[in-house]
Amino acid sequence: MNNTNKILIDDIENAPNKCLEVDFDEVIEDIPSKEPVKAHLKIKSLGDFIEITGNVKANLTLECDLCLKEFEYKLDENIDEMFAKNTLQEEYGQETEIKDGQFVTDLEGQNEIDICDLLYQSVILNIPNKKVCGINCNKGVFQTDEEFVEEDPRMEVFKHIKLDK
Repeated sequence: MNNTNKILIDDIENAPNKCLEVDFDEVIEDIPSKEPVKAHLKIKSLGDFIEITGNVKANLTLECDLCLKEFEYKLDENIDEMFAKNTLQEEYGQETEIKDGQFVTDLEGQNEIDICDLLYQSVILNIPNKKVCGINCNKGVFQTDEEFVEEDPRMEVFKHIKLDK
């Protein structure tokens, strides 16, 4: 793998068995993590297509949707992506029905695959829609031994909202 985190199609084609294994351990810009994203990928040429399989792991820093406190979320996802080397439109025409499992990224004739972009998309698409710090989140009210701690002051504005019935 070269230093720019892009895999050249020619490098895949010229590899033994047309297969490369890549380890990734770097910070990716715009991913909410203080630590590097880690991945192990197997990249294989299948004729007109490139298949990338493997696993991505990241310790994300998310904000709870209920109490607004930051919490750590451990992401551990498998990757199974397919890339078309040549433009799909030329081969299949304007309308093509996509069946289950046929999601293919069109490289549109490019000679490389951006690993950072692939991992960025994999991580971002696997962040949960509802981010909750834990099963016992009390929406900003936390009980200590004998007393309640006040709610998050940022939530104060919502106490004064008046709704018409």
